[in-house]
Amino acid sequence: MKCSYITGGRVYIGRRFERKSIDLRGGKIRLLPPDAPLPPEECFDAAGRRIVPGFIDIHTHGAVGVDVNGATEEDLVKISRFFAGNGTTAWLASVLTDTPEQTKLCIDRCREQSRGAGYGAQLLGVHLEGPFLASEYKGAMPEHLLRHGDAGLLREYQDRAEGCVRYITVSPEVPGVLELIPEAVRMGITVAIGHSGADYDIAMAAIAAGARAATHTFNAMALLHQHRPAILGAAMESDIYCEAICDGRHLHPGIVRLLLKTKGIERVAAITDSIMAAGLPDGSYHLGVNEVVVEDGDAKLKSDGTRAGSTLTQNTALKNLISFTGRPIEELMPMLTENPARLIGVFDSKGSIADGKDADLVVLDVENNVAEVFLRGVRHDR
Repeated sequence: MKCSYITGGRVYIGRRFERKSIDLRGGKIRLLPPDAPLPPEECFDAAGRRIVPGFIDIHTHGAVGVDVNGATEEDLVKISRFFAGNGTTAWLASVLTDTPEQTKLCIDRCREQSRGAGYGAQLLGVHLEGPFLASEYKGAMPEHLLRHGDAGLLREYQDRAEGCVRYITVSPEVPGVLELIPEAVRMGITVAIGHSGADYDIAMAAIAAGARAATHTFNAMALLHQHRPAILGAAMESDIYCEAICDGRHLHPGIVRLLLKTKGIERVAAITDSIMAAGLPDGSYHLGVNEVVVEDGDAKLKSDGTRAGSTLTQNTALKNLISFTGRPIEELMPMLTENPARLIGVFDSKGSIADGKDADLVVLDVENNVAEVFLRGVRHDR
């Protein structure tokens, strides 16, 4: 059935739910009164369910058996379709630190896929997680491929990407990184700080230089001490965004509540940091060049047991957030929609339900499960 309109739903507008109908034609949103006369044969009846903006995942390394670092364009479509089924309608492909040659190959494939009409969640571009990272907090990063800050190399990547490198994670204490940050901003790249043991002053200098986020806050970074606030103290005190992996493993529910109380919901972005094991059973997988073992849904490096990404999806993150905080969905929704859109500069077209924005919509049932998804106005075949 052709769906040109959504009727009968409670639509998330201005951080509350209102009775509205939605015109989907042309892939853009046009809000209509709930009683607007519409052809019934072209209407999808939401039957009183809640309609929210599509989720945006700005930090993920893969899913359903596909690792971004080795993905073909067909593989990227496979990830996109899986994400769409879980309410994620747009995403960034997070490229783990790799050789320049492999990184460029990843960029090529992501660039081409982001240009296409798309099947599933829209690939918005690339997130480079490295290579300008600190070895002490490398996590799953291959240490021999880490580098000092190098604006020339980053410019090579962004030129190759034709501007689709949207986001990068760097460690402020690595030589050359403080100088790199304003260069990255001039290239149109949003900078996050993480994988870092930076002290408070260096982290604050990175923020002053233009860094706007902290990567998977609390994880793979020096933690807060009353005499040494470190990078975490700078992230918590400043107005930068904080990524959060809300799977119950990377962050205790109490830490999630603390983060939201400290930063405010408007400064936290719920990410998955998912790997190729997302959507699949326990077993052996890989993340870039690393072998990973997943047990009870928990992904760890085979070599030393270091946690290596997650198997989380954003629909599960939403339900976890509701459970962890006891807050209503109206308050929590920006963490998966508006905040990531603002952070990477796409809020003009995504992240909320408003006239003229992309018709990326999720219909939630009474238990906050994803019931239906619309991608640029087209009902997704789940």
